[in-house]
Amino acid sequence: MRKCIRCGAEMEEDFAFTGGYGNVIRKKGFSAKAVYPKAAVCPVCGEISLYVEGEKLDKLTK
Repeated sequence: MRKCIRCGAEMEEDFAFTGGYGNVIRKKGFSAKAVYPKAAVCPVCGEISLYVEGEKLDKLTK
């Protein structure tokens, strides 16, 4: 469960974030990795939070 950083309401999770061919995230000292973040949306104020979890998060740290 994610809480909104603006209003504290419970956010609705597991929305897809699409930006064409995915997003490339670079970490200093590592090559670029393609990841597809998920999005959580606050039903009260509309705040959007992007997050990466599971295997995709492992790609960023290795």
